[in-house]
Amino acid sequence: MDDDYSLLDVFWTMLWFFVWILWLFLLFKVIGDIFRDHELSGWGKAGWLIFCIFLPYLGVLVYVIARGKGMGKRDIKQRQDNEAAFQDYIRKTAGTAPSGGSGAHELARLAELKDKGALTEEEFQRAKAKLLA
Repeated sequence: MDDDYSLLDVFWTMLWFFVWILWLFLLFKVIGDIFRDHELSGWGKAGWLIFCIFLPYLGVLVYVIARGKGMGKRDIKQRQDNEAAFQDYIRKTAGTAPSGGSGAHELARLAELKDKGALTEEEFQRAKAKLLA
């Protein structure tokens, strides 16, 4: 059995392995941000990609220093857009979309308008029959 590989060596190996994995995550995040940035021209995207591929550690570090603030803003905007799309999907699926809405929602709105006096009984009955048909 070889005793040249001590517990400290195992620790350092694990540490460098995890640092390498963290760097890979950062590299993929940077590449994703390069493609997500609509303000960056095609040549700019190609330049950053070449820089990050051929000088990976330096390229990623320079990108984070130069464009890190915008990277965070784009990430927040994408999350807000995703949340808005998700909420819109839920409204449409549940039938409570502000544009059309479900029959029950429309009927409740008609009853509210009738109670406020905006609709007469005849108008309410006609709209209700049209809605239920």
